[in-house]
Amino acid sequence: MAVDPRLISSVDANGLPLVRLGVPLLDEYLEFVAGRCRPNTVLATAFDLKVFFSVVGKPPAEVTSTDVLGFITAQRTGGDGHRLRSVDVDAGVSLRTVRRRLSSVSGLFGYLHARGDIGANPVPRGLPTRRERQRPRQGVPLVRTSRTLPRILQPDEVDALLRATRTHRDRAMVLAMVLGGLRRCEVLGLRLGDVLVAERRVFITQGKGGHQRIVPISSRFFTAVGAYLDSERPATCGTDALFVALKGAHRGQPLSAYGVDEILDGARWRAGLAHATCHQLRHTCLTRLREAGMALEAIQAQAGHASIESTRIYLHLADDWLAGQYRRAAEAIDAQVFAEHPVAAHMSASPPVSSR
Repeated sequence: MAVDPRLISSVDANGLPLVRLGVPLLDEYLEFVAGRCRPNTVLATAFDLKVFFSVVGKPPAEVTSTDVLGFITAQRTGGDGHRLRSVDVDAGVSLRTVRRRLSSVSGLFGYLHARGDIGANPVPRGLPTRRERQRPRQGVPLVRTSRTLPRILQPDEVDALLRATRTHRDRAMVLAMVLGGLRRCEVLGLRLGDVLVAERRVFITQGKGGHQRIVPISSRFFTAVGAYLDSERPATCGTDALFVALKGAHRGQPLSAYGVDEILDGARWRAGLAHATCHQLRHTCLTRLREAGMALEAIQAQAGHASIESTRIYLHLADDWLAGQYRRAAEAIDAQVFAEHPVAAHMSASPPVSSR
């Protein structure tokens, strides 16, 4: 029997987002995920499962490892194989997206296996290698992604973007990301009571994974927030969300992620910039903090990273740090080598002599 999942979004009795696919087993799994993950994770998982079962076209109990491998192959567009095609749009998706989709699918079948609905998880842990006997649990990943450095904005680009914002609200949101390193969801999750003006800090209540933290932000952010509250935010708002829509049918309602992206895209276009996303603003902040000498552990706390391994990427983005480390090491090596071999030092200091 074919499966035809349809993404159905609604709101439950408590006003929280509710996502379903219209397939009993899949909906039960989404309800399980909703009890332990953030709404954005539930939505991403629902979309991943929709894509997978739209391609496979089988009920969960009939899916095999061949179907999973065929799912990866079915999305390839050819060429160098670095770009993959979504079943819903013509634009390609990154290998990281495919890896996330496989993770969502594996989570579903792990859940069904734990319940006893299926005999085994059809998503392979990896492909076997010649060293399978020595390391039986370390195979080749199904989707191998390369590690790339995130893009950051230069100081003049940040200034141009800020000048292109049209309201104090928009400027405050940009400053929260580029000066505080906040994620887009954390900016949208700010409440009026979370802005600790006297301490020049903000209370993040809706961080990634539901984690909370208190982080400092530059006074420029609080100046922009103050101007926004004084002259722009509607007095009749029925919400305590800090950032709300300023006009249209949704005036006074909490700003959405789509709304933030639309605002930033408009400012980027007016500033004449080729790139300026919410996450690039966050990367810019954390990179500049590292370049200014902030300890890696402090950057981890500011960013809200669960693991410091996620923070180490900013060691590579901060060119001054790497150059300084190399320069000190090279000087120490040169001093040691040339002290032991003064002839080599003398020859290296003398200009070459022509043999003619």
